Amino acid sequence: MDEKRRKLKFRASRRGFREMDLIMGQFAERHIGSMDDEELAEFERLLAMPDWEVYAWIIGNKSVPANYAGPVMDRLLAFEYDPRA
Repeated sequence: MDEKRRKLKFRASRRGFREMDLIMGQFAERHIGSMDDEELAEFERLLAMPDWEVYAWIIGNKSVPANYAGPVMDRLLAFEYDPRA
């Protein structure tokens, strides 16, 4: 795994908000290896957002703003966290 993917994967699993650590970390574990450069940039933008904001999008309390909608966000919204993983 290249350095950029490794760093993004690390950041995804260490958000500082336990629920997001679990969801984003597991999402990155499963999907980051298959992301192209554009998707990696989109994922990096999501990681730069405040945890509570992205969490509200994931659980459906808020709509995803158009400027954050895209293939990675679509996959994240469809992602099913597995507590046994």
